[in-house]
Formats: sequence, structure tokens, C-alpha cells
Amino acid sequence: MHMLEFGNDAEKMVTVERFLDPVQAQIAKGMLESVGIACFLQGEHANHMVPLAFRVRLQVLESDVSEARELLQNANQEGSQSGEEA
Repeated sequence: MHMLEFGNDAEKMVTVERFLDPVQAQIAKGMLESVGIACFLQGEHANHMVPLAFRVRLQVLESDVSEARELLQNANQEGSQSGEEA
């Protein structure tokens, strides 16, 4: 379990999504950071050793879980719709 500390307070990090592709994980991380959600990629470099053996975990502060999941879900839906239009 990861903890992120701000001052004297520590807040638990929660996995909101898992990715086989580290590039997709970086894109999702960038999207969340662009709206001010602190996040962390766990296992980001593990797939360099054994490709597709590990999933990258995108983690956010427990207080940001709902907003992060909603943003990721909306982005996934938009991606699916644009893929259908092509």
C-alpha cells in the first residue's frame, strides 16, 4: 500500500485502473494530472523486463477515487465512440 504525505497527513493511494500498455497508463496519468489529481504509476517499468506479464496500476489519493474513475470512464467511452466512427 502506498501513502502520499502532505504535511503531517498521509492519505492512502487506491488503484483506479490497470493497463497492460505503459503508454496508455502514461496517457491516463497525464489526463488526471492535467485536472489536478495527484497520481502514481506502480509497476510502470516492470513490462520492460517481461512484456505483457505485468499490469501497470494507476493510483490516486483515496479522496480522488470517484472523480478519477469518472474521468477515466468518460475518456474510455469517448475513445470507443471515436473508434466506431472511423
